[in-house]
Amino acid sequence: MRVLVTPDYRTLSRQAAEIIADAVRFEPRLTLGLPTGSTPLGMYEELVRKHSDENLDFSRVKTFNLDEYIGLAPGHPSSYHTYMHLHFFDHVRIPIKHIHIPDGAPGIDTDRESIRYEQAIQQAGGIDLLVVGIGSNGHIAFNEPGSSFASRTRIVDLARETRANAGRYFASEDEVPRRAITVGIGTILESRRILLLASGSGKSGAVARALQGPVSEDMPASALRGHFDVTAILDEAATPLPPIAGVIGRAW
Repeated sequence: MRVLVTPDYRTLSRQAAEIIADAVRFEPRLTLGLPTGSTPLGMYEELVRKHSDENLDFSRVKTFNLDEYIGLAPGHPSSYHTYMHLHFFDHVRIPIKHIHIPDGAPGIDTDRESIRYEQAIQQAGGIDLLVVGIGSNGHIAFNEPGSSFASRTRIVDLARETRANAGRYFASEDEVPRRAITVGIGTILESRRILLLASGSGKSGAVARALQGPVSEDMPASALRGHFDVTAILDEAATPLPPIAGVIGRAW
C-alpha cells in the first residue's frame, strides 16, 4: 500500500482528483466506484473544476456508487442519489445511462436489487478505480465491523455510531435509516485500483487500526492491505502517531 500524507484537506482533495483525472485521460471508458459523505466533497469540487477549466471529459466514463440508504426515494434530499447529482453528476455531463446507484426506494425488493446491482458491476467488467472513505469505526462503504471480507452487494444494518455520524444530514438522528444497501468488501477488493481517503483527527484512530493493526473483519478497512494496488491519501490530522515507518510518503 502506498500512503501519501498531505498537509491539509484541500491538498488531499486535489491529489485525489488528479489521480482520477489522470486515469480518465489514460482510459476514457474508465469505470469508477464512487463514495459519498463529507470526505470526498472537495475531490468532487476539484473534478468539476477540471471538467470546466481543463476539458476533462467524463462522457464515456461509467460510475457505480458504493451504497444507498434503504427507505429513501432517489429524490429525497438526504439520499445519495441527490448527493451525487448535486455535487458531481449534474456538473460534468456523464450520460444518465452510465450512472449506477443502488435503489433503496420504499417498497423495493432489496434482495433482488442487491443481486441486480452486483450483476451490473460484473457485466461492466468490474471497477477500474474505486474511491472509498473510512468510517470512524473502520467501515468502508457501509460494510460495518464484522462484515465478511468475501461479502457481496447486500442489505446491511447500520451501526449506531454510523447512524449518529450521519445525523447531521437529517433533521434528527431518529430520521437516519437503519439499513442500507452496500457493495461488499469482496466486490471492492476485485477493483483494479483502490484509492482510500481519510481526513480529520476523528479518523486517525481508525486509520491507525486499519493500516497498522491486525487484518481482521472487526476492522473492515484492514482488508485493503490484501489488495495489490491501493493508495491511501491522508491529511496530517488523520495520520496516525507515531507515523507508519517505511510506508508514508508526502504529497505537497
